[in-house]
Amino acid sequence: MKISVITVAFNAARTIAHTLESVAAQTHPDIEHIVVDGASTDGTLDVIRRHGAHAAQVISEPDEGIYDAMNKGLRLATGEVIGFLNADDVYADAGVLRRVSVIMEAESLDALFGDAEFVSPARPDRPLRRYRSRRFRPERIAWGWMPAHPTLFLRRQVYERFGHFRTDYRIAGDFELVARMFHAGSLNYRHVPEVLVRMRTGGVSTGGWRNTVLLNWEVLRACRENGIPTSLPKILSKYPAKLLEFIHR
Repeated sequence: MKISVITVAFNAARTIAHTLESVAAQTHPDIEHIVVDGASTDGTLDVIRRHGAHAAQVISEPDEGIYDAMNKGLRLATGEVIGFLNADDVYADAGVLRRVSVIMEAESLDALFGDAEFVSPARPDRPLRRYRSRRFRPERIAWGWMPAHPTLFLRRQVYERFGHFRTDYRIAGDFELVARMFHAGSLNYRHVPEVLVRMRTGGVSTGGWRNTVLLNWEVLRACRENGIPTSLPKILSKYPAKLLEFIHR
């Protein structure tokens, strides 16, 4: 089973080497790594040249935001299964993609997702919080729940059926895509109860209270636009459970 991994980057020279090395270290024999850079100016391309010899395709050009860049990667991907790994994230170990392939093939899954561990940017070996994707089920989309996006692997046919990311979302385009795909209730999916990806904090979805406010408004909008009844208090009610992630790592 061929797996396409898409990494989008913009001015990620400080972190992308670890991401590239993480994909290169995977033991799965059939990986297509696509790197989409948004015309970085900080030396990101130089780092990609030094550490990305394994990458099947690298493009660098201006884009209209992260979801436009992700869509470019999707249009280039030829794998049967597609996953995204951000330019400041790494796989938890070298066998992640091999295990994903074995499980998805054996169980004929449309989607597979696991847990993510948030780590300190200064101390990537220091876990701060564990995002447990087991809380996600299609009926919980109205509460704002979704799998940790870098741990979500989908068959290419799912994208062909439901479409790509909407570029009119700034921060919750991945949630909108999950709402659109999973709300129908037709996908065969499984949660794997293990950490698949380690994510540095400070990214788009963890970048301060302004991003959190925007995220929740866009989650509300995504639910409404996909016919999922909800409300802002309902969406905000998930935060006590999220606080427990800092305690039970």
